[in-house]
Amino acid sequence: MVRQAGEDMAEESKAATVGALDGVRVLDFTSVMAGPFATRMLADLGADVIKVESLEGDQVRARPPKRDGFSAYFGNLNAGKQSIACNLKSPEIIALIKQLVATCDVLVENFRPGVMARFGLDFAALREANPRLIYCSISGYGQTGPKALSPAYAPVIHAASGFDMVNLRYQDGADRPATSGVFIADVLGGTHAFGAIQAALYQREKTGAGQHIDLSMLEAMVGMLVFETQEAQFPGDARRPLYTPLKTNDGFIMVAPTSPRNFEQLTDAVGHPEWRDDPRFLTNADRNANWATLLALTEEWTLERSAEEAEAILSRHGVPCGRYREIDELLDDPQLASRGAFAQISDGAGSFKVPNPPFRMSGSRVEARNHVARLGEEGADILTKLGVDESAVAALRARGDLL
Repeated sequence: MVRQAGEDMAEESKAATVGALDGVRVLDFTSVMAGPFATRMLADLGADVIKVESLEGDQVRARPPKRDGFSAYFGNLNAGKQSIACNLKSPEIIALIKQLVATCDVLVENFRPGVMARFGLDFAALREANPRLIYCSISGYGQTGPKALSPAYAPVIHAASGFDMVNLRYQDGADRPATSGVFIADVLGGTHAFGAIQAALYQREKTGAGQHIDLSMLEAMVGMLVFETQEAQFPGDARRPLYTPLKTNDGFIMVAPTSPRNFEQLTDAVGHPEWRDDPRFLTNADRNANWATLLALTEEWTLERSAEEAEAILSRHGVPCGRYREIDELLDDPQLASRGAFAQISDGAGSFKVPNPPFRMSGSRVEARNHVARLGEEGADILTKLGVDESAVAALRARGDLL
């Protein structure tokens, strides 16, 4: 049978409404950033994510930017999840959590090692109740080793991983590591956790068994330093070329003429074809040895132009480049808009944009779900579906064990 184009499009449209993780149930004991980043990606692919919070709630609920008491920061990290707020020191709550675990496919936690064991909710305790459970632990240093119990947030891991000192070596004239504001270790750790969970789900399809994932943010950061790890073992070569911001008359631009073809395109773009015959730039090795000189000469050209004009000219000639932009410019960027890079979601204070995952799938829906739960919003409903009657739920609330 020959399929018509319209039929193909209809099938793709239908497939795009289905999430790749529809039907997967996740119990989320995470807070702040690394864990919530991982579980939000699971929710973006359709997983049913139940966020287990303390009675006070994830501390990010109180962090700016806030509007009318609602944190957009929290909403960004937790869109698409349900919330149950409870007292994990209550034996009755722990018993109910164990019943809930039996209905779940995945559990994610980012407490310090040992905390879940004190609750009686560690992997060893739960695997008997649910042998198919995939249990992911995210921590600064991992679950084992001499630093396993050390407290760690992303800036601490940046320092401990060598990342900050690598950056310092790349900043000529700087006398201390850069101030930290972007939590790379959290996002990187959460992304690795997301990937590991997919691999474990796939393996479970073949074996029927769950497993424990031990995710170390330190190791995620070390793994990112690909060149530097090798350079530390085999030092002595010339310093690698560094990518330096070039000044324009109104800002900065990044220019990266790394290949021989890019170099030729650059010489055409800036009107200096004679650079191709300059002994300093004849070969890749020559250009690498004189990289700072090449960029300085290019900067003489960029200084005479705006960043936007320089970017347009260089791009037209095929030179890899990009002007430096502020984050607010990206919210309406045509490239990101054409890709559907942002989703519009709402909480109790109104709507706002959050980034979608950076990949698209032809057969499934990949985007932030438009729901930001209030603290404990679905708690009673979750327990009722578990078989707990309304009077028992009311009793838990009366004792202060459930919000």
